Amino acid sequence: MTEYETQMGLKPHFLVVMGVSGTGKTTVAAGLATRLGWHFQEGDALHPPANVEKMSTGQPLTDADRAPWLALCHDWLRKQVQAGHGAVLTCSALKRSYREQLRGEEGLPIEFVHIDTSAAELADRLQRREGHFMPVSLLPSQLATLEVPGDDEPVIRVSGEKHPDVVLEELIRHFQAED
Repeated sequence: MTEYETQMGLKPHFLVVMGVSGTGKTTVAAGLATRLGWHFQEGDALHPPANVEKMSTGQPLTDADRAPWLALCHDWLRKQVQAGHGAVLTCSALKRSYREQLRGEEGLPIEFVHIDTSAAELADRLQRREGHFMPVSLLPSQLATLEVPGDDEPVIRVSGEKHPDVVLEELIRHFQAED
């Protein structure tokens, strides 16, 4: 356990901060990891170069394209669970089948934080974003692919319309109440 987890009385959690591009996954995930002293992994950094190239040219990924990336994300999560310390991964996790791949056959104790943001806000953010390979032209395909997590999935729902600091506080309160 980290010092903050001990002070807050929190047990380690293993989170995947999910949603389409532009929801603020990285901001929220990195903020949680920093505040709670948990390990952090930017899921985009695990994409094979061919995936990055494909997306940067405006081509949506197929399930076959995503398979090796999801396997790397799963492996990272499995190692964090085995180590027993809190961890946060960003990953779009757009489909239920992708979320199941992340949990793996062993059923890792992962919770998904779904950041829900309106299409108009997402488009505005993506148009203003610099230095990322994901073009705004892929937003419609991501929105069409998104299968909103069901009530039977381990999901925490937050609004991406709120300031990231507000979302962070809501999540920390959630974990405190849960533990």
